[in-house]
Amino acid sequence: MSDKKQKKQSKLKARLARGFPDRSPADIRATDLMMGKIRQVYERFGFEPVETPMVEYTDALGKFLPDQDRPNEGVFSFQDDDEQWLSLRYDLTAPLARHVAENFNDIQLPYRTYRAGWVFRNEKPGPGRFRQFMQFDADIVGAPGVQADAEMCMMMADTMEALGIPRGQYVIRVNNRKVLDGVMEAIGITESAQKLTVLRSLDKLDKFAWEEVARLLGEGRWDGGKEGEGDYTPGANLTSSQIDNLRRFRDFAARVAETYFPDAARFLGKEAEVADRQYDEVRKGFSFLGESASLQDGIEELIAIHRMAAAAGYVKIGTEVEERVKLDPSVIRGLEYYTGPVFEAELLFDVTNEKGQKVQFGSVGGGGRYDGLVSRFMGQPVPATGFSIGVSRLMTALKNLGKLGASEISGPILITIMDRDRIGDYAKMAQELRTALNPLDENGQPLGPTIPVELFQGNPKDFPKQLRYADRRGSPIAIIQGGNEKEAGQIIVKDLIEGKRIAQTITDNSEWREAKAGEHLVAEAELVVTVQRILLEQASDAAIGGDA
Repeated sequence: MSDKKQKKQSKLKARLARGFPDRSPADIRATDLMMGKIRQVYERFGFEPVETPMVEYTDALGKFLPDQDRPNEGVFSFQDDDEQWLSLRYDLTAPLARHVAENFNDIQLPYRTYRAGWVFRNEKPGPGRFRQFMQFDADIVGAPGVQADAEMCMMMADTMEALGIPRGQYVIRVNNRKVLDGVMEAIGITESAQKLTVLRSLDKLDKFAWEEVARLLGEGRWDGGKEGEGDYTPGANLTSSQIDNLRRFRDFAARVAETYFPDAARFLGKEAEVADRQYDEVRKGFSFLGESASLQDGIEELIAIHRMAAAAGYVKIGTEVEERVKLDPSVIRGLEYYTGPVFEAELLFDVTNEKGQKVQFGSVGGGGRYDGLVSRFMGQPVPATGFSIGVSRLMTALKNLGKLGASEISGPILITIMDRDRIGDYAKMAQELRTALNPLDENGQPLGPTIPVELFQGNPKDFPKQLRYADRRGSPIAIIQGGNEKEAGQIIVKDLIEGKRIAQTITDNSEWREAKAGEHLVAEAELVVTVQRILLEQASDAAIGGDA
């Protein structure tokens, strides 16, 4: 075999693992900007940051994802040198429970904390579905009252508005797992695995018609619609009577969400007895299911959350009802560890999916009460509630709304290299601009957006290549000083944006050379002020163009 052929065969193929995305500089900066706004809201509510590792002992994470009959189902797991199973975290909540339990004596309860980081799911990737994605969580540990759950919902509403999502285009929907557990108890669903299958089937109501969900509640469902067509999903094997009762629950839950709770909001603070009658309708409406202590507890907690949200202005009271926080007993959350109120941030505007269909954008985050998660380590009750934002999905939503514009950081100002022997002069020039254009306050914090300055690193003999590089990098300005300019104590400051604009109006080469598009020949001492002036002019022109 020839050396050339052997070298070709041994060449490593560059390929991206399925479900693990690369991120561009624009994506990273946009994400940082968005997360900064979320962080401000969280801290306004008194939450503080904490960070946990990406790897935990598998038993500490717990088996709360579907189909975890072995350690590597649903999560990415491996064994360490003493044969203990470790896993990449699949969310940020289970690691927080371990952290709280391990540091319980040093933590001040209620413990209000937020975390951001990557999580990993060993699942089949698809359009918009990744094995690695980022979450941004906030949790309150040690607060047993539903006022903590109500506060989480109100904070999420504030987060949506801080990101520029207007009222009417989002809603925080709230239910209670006790209601769902009570419904299943009332109709005779008691086995835990079956209950979980029912919950996950009902959670598909935002994607499937009732008839399809009924198949999941019964014998199972084929993706193609007929036996043997597509993938098969096993069902919950409920009886027809149980399925009918679940449909009755769904229909009444819709009436509760659209009629009784909004009507109660209209009269709260005005005619309290009228509002109370609407709440009584909710209590009585589920009576067809029979008596269930769990169901009644769940309803009372929903009513308490509704009263608090309305009093705080998150359900506008008047002739019109504006529900930023909406009580909806049909909301389902798929994770097994929820024990009380559950909530979901839903965006209400339409987008076009991969099939070209107009659909509502849907959920960008959710959470709920998980009173048993920390208790697994403690042997004593430790109440907790929390919310998780899907960062990538929310960023996609903001792009659709036009709320996530270009990064505040443009391409770098480029210091070109005309004479390799004078590299020290160019480096000094670059540092002078970095310092002057990026001032810091007395605490060392930047006073404005970063303006990067870059020293060209390629071949200085090919000057046109340097300008092509600046163009590809989106540079606003190029700095040029050859031997003649240096001897005269001058520098050329080239406005690349103005140069492009002029270039669009010139067709003759001689006219182009004479125009020296966008070039300013200035004294060395005027470098900084000239660059600052050009940047201000560019920003002003961009603002005028945006208004137009």
